[in-house]
Amino acid sequence: MKRTALGIAIIMMFIFASCKAQENIDKSVSKSASGSSILVSKKTDSTYQPFTAETAIEDVINYPSFGSWGRLIFPVDTGYYSGDTLGNLHLTWYNNIDPEKTVEIANYMREHADNGDVIFYDIYTDEEKAADPDKADTGLFFFKGEPNAKFAVCNAGGGFAYVGAMHDSFPHALELSKMGYNAFALIYRPGWDTACEDLARAISFIFSHADELEVDTDDYSLWGGSAGGRMAAYLGTYGTAYFGGDVLPKPAACIIQYTGHSEYSEDDPPTYSCVGTSDGIANWRTMQARLEAMSALGIPTEFHAYKGLSHGFGLGTGTVAEGWINDAVSFWEKQMKE
Repeated sequence: MKRTALGIAIIMMFIFASCKAQENIDKSVSKSASGSSILVSKKTDSTYQPFTAETAIEDVINYPSFGSWGRLIFPVDTGYYSGDTLGNLHLTWYNNIDPEKTVEIANYMREHADNGDVIFYDIYTDEEKAADPDKADTGLFFFKGEPNAKFAVCNAGGGFAYVGAMHDSFPHALELSKMGYNAFALIYRPGWDTACEDLARAISFIFSHADELEVDTDDYSLWGGSAGGRMAAYLGTYGTAYFGGDVLPKPAACIIQYTGHSEYSEDDPPTYSCVGTSDGIANWRTMQARLEAMSALGIPTEFHAYKGLSHGFGLGTGTVAEGWINDAVSFWEKQMKE
């Protein structure tokens, strides 16, 4: 009888220990068979599986750890995108959207947000947003690289009507962070003037919070595609103070994709540009002529026209432009002070 009671007690202790072990496993980060992390949200007791191509865009926007900024991941004006899932997202004026990259970006944000990492920063105060409600639709997404590495600000296009970040700035920022650089993707207000004001404010924010962000402010770069390319060019020509920001150094380099911007000055920073020869929005000859004129003034430039590509190819994955971002980074690095 005593032996039976002892056996039951041992079994109960084993069951209790197993439950506690499973509880500890459930609270930690585990790895799926594919190697991707499955994290437990700090806001709930449920385990959230990684996003997939079949994940509804609405579910990403409303993911608990994203809080109020989840709505800024995709265009605020829903009339500029279509598709219900990450795998069938379409953005107005854009081509060559890579569903795998879209999923990767969403999961990058999810994992970091679940870990409690700050990946979104407001650039305006609550008082400023109350005075101008449109400023509530702005902010910086942070793709962190190595501590105290140099930084880049990526600006998506969208015809100054919306911000196509999921294809035209998030992918660039993510790849730059993989290379060790600190990269920011700006969500700005529509309109070229307000967009440039927001970019000037964003650069000023980064400079004033450099210690907290762990970024090196020397030799930063501005990146942009389409309308975002115009923003980078305008700030490169006129500087941050012209658009209401702090008086700050100009970027070491501007990296500009598919924009018909033709204005320049003898004080413009070194500029790298690329575009497709079949772009019906940004003529490649216009871009080439601008850089040739800048080169004549002694400004370092580099230009690439990719045969057959249309407007808004982003990273160009699976196209003749694939890998252009490596050339652009090399160009930026050449402009850095020793």
